[in-house]
Amino acid sequence: MDILFVIGGLILLFFGGEGALRGAIALAKKLCVSPAIIGLTVIGFGTSAPELVVTLQAALDGQPDLAIGNVVGSNISNLLLILGLGGLITPLVCCPKAIRRDGGMMLASMVVLTILGLTGKIVFWQGALMLSTLLVFLSWSYYQDKKKNAASDLHEREMEELQNVPENPLVIGGYLLAGFAGLVFGAHLLVEGAVNIATDFGIPESIIGLTLVALGTSLPELAATVVAAMRKHADVAVANVMGSCMFNVLSILGITAMVEPLTIADDIRQFDIWVMLAASLVLVPMLKGDSKICRRDAIFLVCGYLAYIGSIGTRIWA
Repeated sequence: MDILFVIGGLILLFFGGEGALRGAIALAKKLCVSPAIIGLTVIGFGTSAPELVVTLQAALDGQPDLAIGNVVGSNISNLLLILGLGGLITPLVCCPKAIRRDGGMMLASMVVLTILGLTGKIVFWQGALMLSTLLVFLSWSYYQDKKKNAASDLHEREMEELQNVPENPLVIGGYLLAGFAGLVFGAHLLVEGAVNIATDFGIPESIIGLTLVALGTSLPELAATVVAAMRKHADVAVANVMGSCMFNVLSILGITAMVEPLTIADDIRQFDIWVMLAASLVLVPMLKGDSKICRRDAIFLVCGYLAYIGSIGTRIWA
């Protein structure tokens, strides 16, 4: 039953996230929000919606290790596995100016989480500061994107990637309601199943969060990246991942810490956060060097993720 709960939860999270994202984009278009802003904000929040709901659910259920593990593990899988798989499909070329702005902010958010990891907890005022930082960045990006620069063009293409967006107001409402219901119910099933599996097999909840739950909640980013790479829209694939990682840290952990203070498990503080930071430190210079992730780089990223999963296997064995 626990395995069925996990599988059912993942399915509901995937389709719920897709429905909520398409409904939110359609609503934004009805409200005449610019494509660049939709790409910057709505898609950023939308692709991180599964992580947000699962992290909140875990924190409220008194499972902080699962909550933190979900975010850290999602970022690691985004940077190493998902971009690696995208790069194996086609070289991921990205605009240097977009990397400088969005990639720089993503890297800064990773540094913030690493510093917080040294303290061992994230409390209300820190969460509020993280969320405020994100809102300031989005506001600054909005004014920058009004000037029609490389970053704004990239965010417009992010929005254009999503096809079959509804136009009828009733259908839009249906997408939103069904999407959010799927997210909430899917998160409940996934967290309950994951916690029970961890208990039954004696696996720490932090490990379950870093692997099973993190990969499951990263499915929207994986789907978006693979589709963009297959369409040869490599810059969109990179932007999706960088935006998702930034939102995972600043919005998801920020909002969750404002609702329920989070304690960071020792194993995550001592190892996994540093893996996440190292992955981002490798990726940004890789993109800034020749502005692309070639297949050789992609193989390196995927092998890095496999090595990380192998290290988790040794921790479980120990």
